[in-house]
Amino acid sequence: MSSSPARLDDEALRASRQDGTYPRPQLVRPDWADLTGTWSFAFDDADEGMAARWFASPDFDRRIQVPFPFESEASGIHDTGFHPVVWYSRELTADDFAAAGFGTGRRLHVHFGAVDYRAQVWLDGVHLGAHEGGHTPFSFDVTDVVGAGAGAERASHTLVVRVEDDPFDVSQPRGKQDWRLEPHSIWYHRTSGIWQPVWLESTSDVFVTLVHATPDVPGGTIALRLDLNRRPAADADVRLDVVVSFEGEQLASQTVRALDVTTALVVALPVQTNGQAYEELLWSPEHPRLLDVRVTVRAADVVVDEVYSYLGLRSAAVAGGHFLLNDRPYYVRSVLNQGYWPESHLAAPSPAALKREAELIKELGFNATRVHQKFEDPRFLYWADALGLLVWAETPGTFEFSPRAVARMSAEWTAVIERDLSHPCIVTWVPLNESWGVQHIAHDERMQAYARSLVSLTRALDPSRPVVSNDGWEHVDSDILSIHDYEWSGEVLRARYLDQDACNAVLGGFGPAGRRMLLDGQEVGDRPVMVTEFGGISYASKAVPDDAWGYSRATSSEDFVDRLEAVVGAVAASSFVAGFCYTQLVDTLQETNGLLADDRTPKAPMETLRAVITRTGSAGR
Repeated sequence: MSSSPARLDDEALRASRQDGTYPRPQLVRPDWADLTGTWSFAFDDADEGMAARWFASPDFDRRIQVPFPFESEASGIHDTGFHPVVWYSRELTADDFAAAGFGTGRRLHVHFGAVDYRAQVWLDGVHLGAHEGGHTPFSFDVTDVVGAGAGAERASHTLVVRVEDDPFDVSQPRGKQDWRLEPHSIWYHRTSGIWQPVWLESTSDVFVTLVHATPDVPGGTIALRLDLNRRPAADADVRLDVVVSFEGEQLASQTVRALDVTTALVVALPVQTNGQAYEELLWSPEHPRLLDVRVTVRAADVVVDEVYSYLGLRSAAVAGGHFLLNDRPYYVRSVLNQGYWPESHLAAPSPAALKREAELIKELGFNATRVHQKFEDPRFLYWADALGLLVWAETPGTFEFSPRAVARMSAEWTAVIERDLSHPCIVTWVPLNESWGVQHIAHDERMQAYARSLVSLTRALDPSRPVVSNDGWEHVDSDILSIHDYEWSGEVLRARYLDQDACNAVLGGFGPAGRRMLLDGQEVGDRPVMVTEFGGISYASKAVPDDAWGYSRATSSEDFVDRLEAVVGAVAASSFVAGFCYTQLVDTLQETNGLLADDRTPKAPMETLRAVITRTGSAGR
């Protein structure tokens, strides 16, 4: 099997203007080889493959379409049974090497966007390494295996991947993936194995591995962190040239010598010194302006690497009961998004589907989305950046509290913050939801300490965004006090959240779900209050499973709109609530409470739904 060349054109070298296919949108190189498509595949239910050395001589008789989980129809396998160990193999060919720009003097890398849950990788029987974490990227340098000399790139090489995903291991961060054979209640079919892109790229011996950008909006500067693959030798003259531009016009440039793996620098934007015009470059859902960043690595004045990234000048904070975007009160109209497709599960059916998802959310009138129990594909985050959509980033939860669950969650959360920190669309981090994995947090001091530690870890890694300790209830240390409330009566909801006194009454005791809202004797203070799950109205606009459900049920499209108006109107009428998140965007298997059916068709005219969603809401206190 051969890949088609994937070289990006000159326009795409402005990372802000990608077409959405590149797997790592904030660290772009022009030459890469897409390894998705048909691979060989095998189940290993008896777990005999290691002893039989399948990694050395794979002879797998099935074919699978990567990057779709084997449980999904799109994979070509479509087996939703329990298969805790699976194997993949693929030949790397001369066409793959050529597309990746590999040749004499270059290093070759194989990248995996995400493999659920634990992976081991071999090339030509040589063990490259292992990775644990179902939502996080990893890569290997394979140069020494394929050979770095002239002509090495013309040989064929066999890539083999072994994946473990135990459906009964509830200490894995698994989110909505069901541990039962068939989906039930709020859980869905599993997503096992390779479920995000696999690709090749080549680099020199010294290359950029990370570009992080943290803007200082009032200061008119950008704090950049640039990581190389290794520390330059003491006598090496390695320099980093940074150019920041907007729509092709250069805004700033800076050169600094790289003395360590990480180089930190602050780039000043002179154009931002005009206090009457500084907002013209700021990023927001209404004006999603992206600045391009080009980083060039020079060794002894010879260019050895060049990467392209982008950033958005924006700040996200809370104060005085408001959520603040760019230091201004901003009312959040969000929708819960499971990121699930019936034909491909947690994997998007195509790169275009990720763009369409962001477009649909915007067309419905929302300015934000809460990606629920999933770390979303970075290509979706690119479209949220480019189209202007705020994102609440939330962990896929574990289902137990144990040392192993704590270690796994902490590691994967750290890796995702590292991956996604520079996306301007992300404005809130959510490490826990509805006490998943900490079910007894109201009484167990260990669980409270764990929740606080996740918040502290988040703030240590990224102090630039608000953090919600436990979305929905039982908050221990949240910058935003979020409430989940599936009351179906608009009249009851309106009274419950009408003003400050009403909201304080909810937060001061047992909330709508019968759970304590604030632990440790906390006060509401000046933190913003949001209703971050509500609605959930079931209406089946097409054939649905027999166990379809929602939190209330509509009998027609007109009844659906009436019910929607009642609950959205009630929350939006509050003089105290600073935003909301409606449940949910799309029907997902037995959950028929979407605004859209699972094929993304609306349950009422889009303009009608938009009119309901965009009714005026307060901006907090």
